[in-house]
Amino acid sequence: MGSFDTKYLDVPEEVLVTFLSFKHNDRTSYGVKVKREDAVWDLPMVFAEFGDKDFNPKTLIAGLQQNQTLDFQEQVRKAVVAAEESGRDEEFKLLFTDIDFLPPVTPPNNVIAFGRNYEDHASELNHEVDSLYVFTKAASSLTGDEATIPNHKDITEQLDYEGELGIVIGKSGEKIPRGLALDYIYGYTIINDITDRTAQSSHDQAFLSKSLTGACPMGPYIVTKDELPAPENVNIVTKVNNEIRQDGNTGEMILKIDELIEKISKYVALHPGDIIATGTPAGVGAGLQPPQFLQPGDEVKVTIDNIGTLTTYISKN
Repeated sequence: MGSFDTKYLDVPEEVLVTFLSFKHNDRTSYGVKVKREDAVWDLPMVFAEFGDKDFNPKTLIAGLQQNQTLDFQEQVRKAVVAAEESGRDEEFKLLFTDIDFLPPVTPPNNVIAFGRNYEDHASELNHEVDSLYVFTKAASSLTGDEATIPNHKDITEQLDYEGELGIVIGKSGEKIPRGLALDYIYGYTIINDITDRTAQSSHDQAFLSKSLTGACPMGPYIVTKDELPAPENVNIVTKVNNEIRQDGNTGEMILKIDELIEKISKYVALHPGDIIATGTPAGVGAGLQPPQFLQPGDEVKVTIDNIGTLTTYISKN
């Protein structure tokens, strides 16, 4: 399962809130990582027992939506502390080995993604960087950590990876000025923007090439923005079969996080749970000499400092 290391964080571990969604015995739920354990607090169960009256959001997206009127993060912390102190804490925990990771949140709209936001990546694919390049990935393309996705050999021989920092929106807004943009962020996650380069090069728009089944692995966690105080200075490393392909830093982004939110919200209203993919650094398969596209049986790992590692497997069949 996805790994998470707290040793680089600037805030005390006891106040960290690291969200994930999961399936356990055919039941879908969500929770927060148990500190110092590879386990999750099952939040609907925790809220039912220890939450404030009538506060028990059944999904993470519902919790983010309630965050606009009630501090969701504080409610989580209070309920988890009560569970820890109850003497019955094991009743509300699940081991990572007993769950399947899901995308941490399913956005109310499609995933909004920026292309050509790292100059070296644009250059390796001979793309211009003098204009805004925005596309969406269908919600049906979402999958979680440790997922096995189709190899799509029936339609392409050019399946590619793109490791990216994902922004998780925490409150509704539109026409958001740059100076206020960071206030609308709830947290950050990892995205692998799987792409069919064959379709991308032959179509005038990117929606189809970016929306294949399984083409948007996301997770394993959402870390709240207080856990990632310098999101524009974190390393992104993508490995294919343990070979480093991408080794970049978000400091290389052309448009910074506040600019991305300002530009999107000028045209599109943002809502809690919306995801913005911020672009990918150089090193994608199509940019290598010779190109090295994903093959059946490959393992892809995207690691971002202070968030964790998102692992995806390409189906052998």
